[in-house]
Amino acid sequence: MRMNGTGATKDRILDTAESLFMEHGFEATTLRALTSAAGVNLAAVNYHFGSKEELFEAVLTRRLDPMNQARVELLGRFEADASPRPLDSERILAALLIPALGLARDRERGGKDFLRLLGRAYADPAPFIRHFLSEQYRPMIVRFKAAFARALPQLPPKELSWRLHFIMGALSYTLAGTDALKLIAELAPNESADDEVLLRRLAPFLLAGLTAPLPPADTVARRREASPRALATVAARSAR
Repeated sequence: MRMNGTGATKDRILDTAESLFMEHGFEATTLRALTSAAGVNLAAVNYHFGSKEELFEAVLTRRLDPMNQARVELLGRFEADASPRPLDSERILAALLIPALGLARDRERGGKDFLRLLGRAYADPAPFIRHFLSEQYRPMIVRFKAAFARALPQLPPKELSWRLHFIMGALSYTLAGTDALKLIAELAPNESADDEVLLRRLAPFLLAGLTAPLPPADTVARRREASPRALATVAARSAR
């Protein structure tokens, strides 16, 4: 199907914005630079998106929505296969990782450049970006948190929330900031095209943190009591 002029212009703006935001970040990317690179005028940007903030959200949404939907659908299929038993943590994590790894290798959907942009977005201090990402991920995170809660009933809800937060941060940093796919390809060039192989490289580290036993309550209490003393010792040594 041939795309009409309006649709082609909108896609060109999105593609250009994605590239510039990835390279320079949100604040440093000006609408003047964007319109020049995309070959459009400011009126076209305002017509399709309204503002730079809304354009940035649209750039993220067109990639994040399909990826998160694929995650939820894959989780559902895995759960159906495991029923009536709870799905184990490794398979839940696989449902989280497979769509992200697939996106990383798909240039038509932004590929690694989009994941780098997503990494920038996570680190950006702009409140609207943090709020947007929180809302954009919320339905998917709620769904996965429920699955992990069934797989790991020994974890209190707050502890599970923290561990999932750390998992998402580690995953985002790895895929967006250090080019994990290139590293894996260098280490195992004959295996890098297989999602299952990539998962076996990433999953053990994430699973170890997710399923680590809770520290005894008395150990936590001793650490809290020791922290002020340890800080005082460090400060005294630094003053010498």
